[in-house]
Amino acid sequence: MTDFATRRTMMVDTQVRPSDVTKFPIIDAMLSVPREDYVPDSKREAAYMGENVDLGGGRVVLEPRTLAKMLDAIDIQSDEVVLDLGCGLGYSAAILSRMADFVVAVEEDEAMAGEAQTALSEHGADNVAVIAGPLTEGNAKNGPYDAIMIQGAVEEVPTTLTDQLKDGGRITCIFADGKLGTVRVGYKIDNEMVWRHAFAAGAPLIPGFEAPRGFVL
Repeated sequence: MTDFATRRTMMVDTQVRPSDVTKFPIIDAMLSVPREDYVPDSKREAAYMGENVDLGGGRVVLEPRTLAKMLDAIDIQSDEVVLDLGCGLGYSAAILSRMADFVVAVEEDEAMAGEAQTALSEHGADNVAVIAGPLTEGNAKNGPYDAIMIQGAVEEVPTTLTDQLKDGGRITCIFADGKLGTVRVGYKIDNEMVWRHAFAAGAPLIPGFEAPRGFVL
């Protein structure tokens, strides 16, 4: 029988801590959440590898280093409400549930959303609401949010999402740039977005987050 608990500790010790992620809530969450329960059954053995886990349809569970560094950059607080876009089978939402007050997790694929809700419920993450719907629309009904995370790469972030941020809130995602993208954190200050570079990371471009193409003759 596979010892996933040992693999989880190794993941944190070899992928997360060496990436200068030392905040206790992040380390604690990544040591506590069984990543293998939030990937397809056929990928359980690969759950703790230092790479993105393919969910199909251009969607992934972000590699542990990337997710941990994004969490470090956005600095989730225990009294905050977070919007998790593209939660897949629920891993990112499970991690966030241990760090934030409440998590609204949006997943476009209805089957994945259903599996995410089941897995989260089974693990007692009762401060997460999984919503099936278009990722680019977010979930304004439960906003505004203190923080927004997008679990994949984008070319641009639509204003429908930044409009759902509280003033003083922040959003993080990977901006696609060839094979290797750039993680940035956007801060909403006086209803304007200010973006700052965080680190380099790669992930597939999420359908719907492409930049508009200019008309060319």
